[in-house]
Amino acid sequence: MAEEAPASGAFVHVELPAKNPEDLKMFYGAVFGWKFEDFPDMNYTMFEAPGGLGGGIRIPDENDPRRVLNHLYVDSVSDYERKIQSNGGRIIVPKTEIPGMGWFALFQDPEGTTLGIYEANPEAPQE
Repeated sequence: MAEEAPASGAFVHVELPAKNPEDLKMFYGAVFGWKFEDFPDMNYTMFEAPGGLGGGIRIPDENDPRRVLNHLYVDSVSDYERKIQSNGGRIIVPKTEIPGMGWFALFQDPEGTTLGIYEANPEAPQE
């Protein structure tokens, strides 16, 4: 049975910046029991938190502020990019593929807060 997609606008992914992801993995694993999966080709680590929202650990570059980045689920990144722009927001990273998973984009709301939007690929393998 296929898992039902979250409603558009639901928080579905949290990204933590880390210059040394191994230290962060040790910390959150020991303190909260998080489980991790590395994706070396993407220089990225996914985490699963007990009973809640999962996310990833990214290595920020010199132009990337060290901020927690939250992602909202949408049924179409392209449609929501248009909605964001027509309502005063700004796209800062346009629709980008996450191979085998889906697509994301980053935007700023009218107050300058940066968030992500995420669309799942319906043909991606289900866990």
